[in-house]
Amino acid sequence: MSLKKHGSIDAWCQIAHPDFIKGVPEVARLMLLSKTPLALSEKGLTPEQTIQLMDKAGVEKLCLSAWYRPGKAVITNDMISEWVQKYPDRFIGIAGVNLLDPFGAVKELERAINVLGFKGLRIVPWLYGLPPNDKHYYPLYIKCIELDIPFFTQVGHTGPLCPSETGRPIPYLDEIALTFPQLKIVGGHIGYPWTNEMISICWKHPNVYIDTSAWLPRYYPSELIHYMKTYGQDKVCYGTNFPQLSWKATMEQVDELGLSDEGREKFLYGNIAKLLKLENKAKL
Repeated sequence: MSLKKHGSIDAWCQIAHPDFIKGVPEVARLMLLSKTPLALSEKGLTPEQTIQLMDKAGVEKLCLSAWYRPGKAVITNDMISEWVQKYPDRFIGIAGVNLLDPFGAVKELERAINVLGFKGLRIVPWLYGLPPNDKHYYPLYIKCIELDIPFFTQVGHTGPLCPSETGRPIPYLDEIALTFPQLKIVGGHIGYPWTNEMISICWKHPNVYIDTSAWLPRYYPSELIHYMKTYGQDKVCYGTNFPQLSWKATMEQVDELGLSDEGREKFLYGNIAKLLKLENKAKL
């Protein structure tokens, strides 16, 4: 049975590339737990093969993130740019930088946005062991505000066997949203087991959002589903953390959430399109 064309945008995913698993071996465990064939990342997918999977699931665009960790560029901005330049109507570049080099990080962010045409910045705190209120982030927050781009970060416990403290929404994201109210923040991976904290921060701060990456819709916490159906309709964005989760599996389960047509459009497309300043042309 063919899937409906939702015109969705995946707010958080990676290219399936051998360097990803080699450079971030901590995530291999997640691939196995989610029954994702590890060979998918170890062998890699071409842009064309990736688009074939997107089309089968009714996914229109991907936010493809670069990966940087201390002392190493795993998936560089230039690698992502190659995909974006080849298929600009399907791929959106989300920059990565070396957090431990604040001056260099700001320059690289400027290059990614102004030269490569990227639309946002993502930093995964557990890779650095530094929560989002650490001083290393501050120059980047200011630059994100100046460039008018969103800052993507991981919230909740860490699936990899690393300390989870850096993913706590309160106090870290709450403090940042108070200090930088103009900064648009997207917390990826829902925030579990602090989902209610993440929801409360989204309610409190106009520029804080949630994305659902790394969670199948069937397992979204009940409080998140209630939020999506009611006062949080404008604050939650669809994500997969591909290649951990597939677009086919996640999109097949979206209708089980019982969202209204308007709520589904905002979740799958509208909310992230607004953040990234894209034309809202979702097809339901």
